[in-house]
Amino acid sequence: MKIIAVIPARYESSRFQGKPLAEICGKLMIERVYLQAKKVKEFDEVYVATDDERIFATCKERNINVLMTSSQHKTGTDRIGEVAEKIQGDLYVNIQGDEPLIEPATIKKAIVPFLENPDTDIEVTNLMTEIKDPVDLINFTVPKVIASKDGRGVYLTRSAAPFPKGNIDVKYYKQVCVYGFTPHAIKFYCEYGKKFGKAKIESIEDIEILRFIENGFRVQYIEVESQTIAVDTPNDLKRVINYIQDNNLE
Repeated sequence: MKIIAVIPARYESSRFQGKPLAEICGKLMIERVYLQAKKVKEFDEVYVATDDERIFATCKERNINVLMTSSQHKTGTDRIGEVAEKIQGDLYVNIQGDEPLIEPATIKKAIVPFLENPDTDIEVTNLMTEIKDPVDLINFTVPKVIASKDGRGVYLTRSAAPFPKGNIDVKYYKQVCVYGFTPHAIKFYCEYGKKFGKAKIESIEDIEILRFIENGFRVQYIEVESQTIAVDTPNDLKRVINYIQDNNLE
């Protein structure tokens, strides 16, 4: 099985422009994610995929494998789709470039179902972790996951859900933005987008994975222990820096 890992990275962002090139304790954010992905021995190839010359040039300077992709893509998953058209693989792993604390063992969890059972009917995997910081629960930039007892994705939302009516013993889970896609799944996603744009609920919540759930794909959620902090704002970046310094990480 040939597994291609791709880290989509764009410079323009409404909440934090240029964040892939933000410095975090001596390394760039995109560099930290790339180096972590390279530690997953099951990956045959790892690439950063961007549409920005500044990110492209910086990656080249730091010996990071990088591909230039179209500036017309509406989502990171569409960018993965372009890579899939250029580079043949049996499985594609999307690792968000704004997860600088992601661990190699955590990344690997997204491909385990495919490694354990090559004939699985799973076409998309995604990771989730229990929310332990109340800030994440009320933060609309953090998608919350609702899954069935066997891990099949039911819904994702930016709201604090499920609502604890009559029961305060509730565990909440947030999405960890590492995804595994079969070629069929990534092709569907891109072709659907070209024909229809975003799916209805996907558009409302602005969460890409909902396109698959709305259209009947089995999205398998895998729980991981992860202290990851997705960097959506400059304040998130400060949280990451503080975490690295407080825990004496490199």
